Amino acid sequence: MEYEYIICFETHVELNTKTKLFCGCRVSYDAPPNTRICPVCTGQPGALPVLNKKAVEYAVKAGLALNCRINTFSRFARKNYFYPDLPKGYQISQYDLPFCEDGYLEITDDGGMPYRVGIKRIHLEEDAGKLMHSSDGKEDYSLVDYNRSSVPLLEIVTDHERNPMHSLHEARNYLEKLKQTIKYIEISECMMERGQLRCDVNISIRPKGSKEFGNRAEIKNMSSFRFIMEALEYEIKRQKDLIESGKTVMQETRLFDEQKKITLPMRSKEDAPDYRYFPDPDLMEIKLDEDFISNVEKTMPELPDQQLIRIVDQYEIPSGDAIILTR
Repeated sequence: MEYEYIICFETHVELNTKTKLFCGCRVSYDAPPNTRICPVCTGQPGALPVLNKKAVEYAVKAGLALNCRINTFSRFARKNYFYPDLPKGYQISQYDLPFCEDGYLEITDDGGMPYRVGIKRIHLEEDAGKLMHSSDGKEDYSLVDYNRSSVPLLEIVTDHERNPMHSLHEARNYLEKLKQTIKYIEISECMMERGQLRCDVNISIRPKGSKEFGNRAEIKNMSSFRFIMEALEYEIKRQKDLIESGKTVMQETRLFDEQKKITLPMRSKEDAPDYRYFPDPDLMEIKLDEDFISNVEKTMPELPDQQLIRIVDQYEIPSGDAIILTR
């Protein structure tokens, strides 16, 4: 049986702002553990977040480079889940109204022809802390460094319905082109060894000609193009073997074992309702002034091989307060 592969990426890009997304703590990769923290980024009671304007500029800049619609009205939401490196017990992210939607990145397909990979959305969110696992010979233990907590991240999500990637070649081309574009517009260094560019890889397969999507596996937190390709190779084979033996491919989150070159189950795959998203009550909605978007556009370099298109979507602003970002 011939199969079609549906490959999508959720790429997290650490922005090179001087300070964190919602507080004045300096961003520093080399600082000693827990020396770049404050009550806001560690989620202390009563501490209130304040949005970093430069991070919003960079989000709009990415949207322009990736041919997205820039939404003039946006808001932040709380994404609720528990993990030791998440001090608040939730992550401030975006859900229903991100800054950028419906874009594309043009690559070359398997036949060497231009192919526009669909970009579903680009949203701004805060990073989590960093867990470090160790052992003293008697017992294993983990430590947490909150220096990275609330560092601004862009999440760039490709569209599994509108022009996904169908091969390892297209997946590699997309990642390389995306990294090149982000570095070119100077919003991130994209140093993968420092965690400045990380990918969640989504892969499903289906019989060629079928219109139904198969259950997908998500492989979390990958920071090497080589390992991403190896994980995709393994996962494609694993899913084929399951289908051909009459078994079901489970929708789940998996991890990649870099030594054994295999993926391993981590947990069942969450959907949006599992995170109980709701608008963050401590952050006002944001209206992007037309002059703000225009001035960001003026800072854009001419991209080497892609025409810059900007379509601004006009949302009706609901009643109530909103931050208006202007220049």
